[in-house]
Amino acid sequence: MRKFLDHNFLLDTPMAEKLYHEHVKHLPIIDYHNHLPPNEIASDHQFDNLSQIWLNGDHYKWRAMRAMGVDEVYITGNANDREKFKKWAQTVPYTLRNPLYHWTHLELQRYFDIDILLNENTADEIYDHTQEKLQSAEFSVQGLLRKMNVEVLCTTDDPSDSLEYHLQIAEQDFQIKVLPTFRPDKLYAIENPDTYLRYLEKLGSQVGFSIDSFQDLIKAAKNRIEFFSDLGCSLSDHGLEQLYANPLSATEASDVFQRVKIGQPCSAELTNRFKATLLLELCKMYHQKEWTQQFHLGALRNNNSRMLATLGPDTGYDSMGDFSQGSALSSFLDQLDANNQLTKTILYNLNPRDNELFATMVGNFNDGLIAGKMQYGAGWWFLDQLDGMERQLNAVSNMGLLSQFVGMLTDSRSFLSFPRHEYFRRLLCNMIGTEVTNGLIPNDEKLVGEMVQNICYYNAKKYFEFDSITSKR
Repeated sequence: MRKFLDHNFLLDTPMAEKLYHEHVKHLPIIDYHNHLPPNEIASDHQFDNLSQIWLNGDHYKWRAMRAMGVDEVYITGNANDREKFKKWAQTVPYTLRNPLYHWTHLELQRYFDIDILLNENTADEIYDHTQEKLQSAEFSVQGLLRKMNVEVLCTTDDPSDSLEYHLQIAEQDFQIKVLPTFRPDKLYAIENPDTYLRYLEKLGSQVGFSIDSFQDLIKAAKNRIEFFSDLGCSLSDHGLEQLYANPLSATEASDVFQRVKIGQPCSAELTNRFKATLLLELCKMYHQKEWTQQFHLGALRNNNSRMLATLGPDTGYDSMGDFSQGSALSSFLDQLDANNQLTKTILYNLNPRDNELFATMVGNFNDGLIAGKMQYGAGWWFLDQLDGMERQLNAVSNMGLLSQFVGMLTDSRSFLSFPRHEYFRRLLCNMIGTEVTNGLIPNDEKLVGEMVQNICYYNAKKYFEFDSITSKR
């Protein structure tokens, strides 16, 4: 019987072991999508304890604790850090077969060299041991990123953001490239006119003019894209239920904007058509800049209205949605491709029923000019666990070219989440190694070794061209 999380965790064959340990284990990490706060990187923040770095903002853990009947005071409430950690420790043994169990213990091992299991009895020992380590320079935010061999890190940033912290990072002698990503969801979030108008005021203060028309909105978006680009941004990202395919005319878009400006809500149909119109304009700008655009599709957010009113969004009350994806997605991409304005694109789905749909959709719009131009992205959110990642890899393999896949990302708000790249790499090596062992893939170490290396690192390095990016500010 093997020991839990041993040297060959997830590696079931000698070839899998060889692929992981000799070919990919020591490769740097390119984390091209996450939600890490750039202010904490700029200040090289030092966390006081494991609860602060591990539990604050982690709605994966919050959902598990609620399922265990833990009172909210120990989750998002005013209990002290040690009390919150002990409630998490009591929950951990009951997360068996949930990815949280693996992630928790991988992070304890990789960052803190702790190989005892976290539970109610070991909570104080682990809390005290990690608290001491977190006070050292090695465990500052920048130290943690170096420890995990991160090479590039792309944060997620609103168009109205000043990017002041990215400017500060660029001025530091920090070897890791930290770049912004343009996340314009609020630009087209007209569902709530009052909230939208407040956002336009904030955006207007950044661009230096009042946004009083749809044309002003386009001008402001272009202004911010230029600004982000000057600071090294080469990616955009969008979180949507689905893409929309029936854009408005310029006159209709202007009319809708003016309705919102006077506080009148629009129908769902007009709202979605307005989003389609603005998204298409943004995507044309991305193409001009040679950016990569990402679409995270399918989340059903803020399901619990009572807790939304109490805690706000992004607190653990989102789920998979069952939105129709194929027809509108095809139409949206085709409208860009028809005018040769479709840039490099990564599509992520949240409902696994859509795996093959997304995997085949990207193949419709490859043009032979860029290898892997259209990507079916890594397992996301509820799907970044063993089953979800394996199913995504199989869909890519069966419907396209796994050899061109740009690999894993953390999509995380935690500086302790980077072992998720190891988790993915071990799974990938095990899948390939097992198929070599079973005679489904040639027993050619050079061939399969290069393949897993490319998926884990070199494809992303080539695809995103981060080495060529320099800040103009």
